[in-house]
Amino acid sequence: MDYSKVKVLIITGFGLNCEKETAAAFSSCGATPEQIHLNDILNGGRSLDEFHILAFIGGFSFGDHLGAGTIFANRIKFRMRDELQKFVASGKLVIGICNGFQTLSRLGLVPALDGHFFEQQAALAHNDSGLFRDDWVYLKANPDSPCVFTKGIDLIRMPIRHGEGKFVAREKEIARIEEKNLVALRYANSDGSVATEFPANPNGSINSIAAICDESGRIFGLMPHPEAFLSPFNDPDWTKKKSEDRLPADGEGKIVFRNAVKFAAKNLF
Repeated sequence: MDYSKVKVLIITGFGLNCEKETAAAFSSCGATPEQIHLNDILNGGRSLDEFHILAFIGGFSFGDHLGAGTIFANRIKFRMRDELQKFVASGKLVIGICNGFQTLSRLGLVPALDGHFFEQQAALAHNDSGLFRDDWVYLKANPDSPCVFTKGIDLIRMPIRHGEGKFVAREKEIARIEEKNLVALRYANSDGSVATEFPANPNGSINSIAAICDESGRIFGLMPHPEAFLSPFNDPDWTKKKSEDRLPADGEGKIVFRNAVKFAAKNLF
């Protein structure tokens, strides 16, 4: 299968800073990513119609003023809502990582319960510690989730770096999210049990939620950074693993992008 036909839009600019790592992630899976400034999309220089996967990347969009992802989400919502709605309705994929997850939640693209897009139903709040957290965490995947991006994952390790990563929503929304299995990943301990305490749950997220999707499974938001674990040498324990002859060929985060590219190649052509 020719994965190079899968075109990925990586929106850049205004304080976002993970474009090269995200592009490398999709390229390593055979897709063709392009890094395009938000203004070039808003001004009509490029169109979402050209692409099969849309990536909202990590960073500090607009300096996280007024809340992480807020200004970025509003600019998209009021300037390209129809185009984005068409993109989603056509069966294409969206991923939001860290600041991108914050943006997706404020846009109302996740969890989008009952298909109510562009209505905010959840948010990412300040970490309970009150501090920016830069660490590595374990994540347990939900096998019953419809999420395209987490298929085949059981327990995975990824880096985090955020100050506003606490997943919050009202009780009724949390209940619906759980009922529909929209939680894709939860913070976990190294034995795979769900983490309820700091630092394994690094921000105090309700129900240890680290990632969710919409009901189709095609829109995915997560706080950890899979694009920062593409190589086994990104692992802080790589020297130990190498000495024990158990260093894998790839970093654990690559599967997230491989799943997306395979799905797009199979379903969008």
